[in-house]
Amino acid sequence: MNYSEIPNIITLLRILLVVPIVTLLLHEEFSYALLLYTVAGISDGLDGYIAKRYNYVSRLGSILDPLADKLLLVSTYIVLAWLELLPWWLVLAVILRDLLIVAGAAAYFFLIGKYEMAPSLISKVNTFAQIALGLAVVLSQSLQGFMPPWLTDWLILVVLGTTVVSGVDYVWTWSRRACEARRANGGNRV
Repeated sequence: MNYSEIPNIITLLRILLVVPIVTLLLHEEFSYALLLYTVAGISDGLDGYIAKRYNYVSRLGSILDPLADKLLLVSTYIVLAWLELLPWWLVLAVILRDLLIVAGAAAYFFLIGKYEMAPSLISKVNTFAQIALGLAVVLSQSLQGFMPPWLTDWLILVVLGTTVVSGVDYVWTWSRRACEARRANGGNRV
């Protein structure tokens, strides 16, 4: 076994956890879903730690890790909206931001050339806020009455705000980089 693949294997296992988490949420087994959600969160930190600590960072890992996060978050948000625990407008905002980023990345790749994926600080804050909201909603369902409703409402606003700001930040940053790259290469693809 090649030890440098350990972070990617952990990430793939996290992707596999999406199906049981979604299934448990749909069956309103919030305590078990919370347990698996926690395992997914720990695995996210673990694969990142191992990759950085032992210099096992790879291009595949830089794609799989955010994909695993998005797959878990978007799936969780859709199910929580389906169960009427999150507003659909928030789920649509989160999905539209992600689609905007994917479309922008594809456009950059085809018009400019290869790029390195590097999440901005506001994007990391947004991901953290999305995870916190998902955990808060599942936790409040798991431990009825434990979480004050205002906390969930506040987290919804934080997620909406960071979603909009990080989406605008991506468009601004990558548009600027695209213009600079095209100028540097006389308008030709890199």
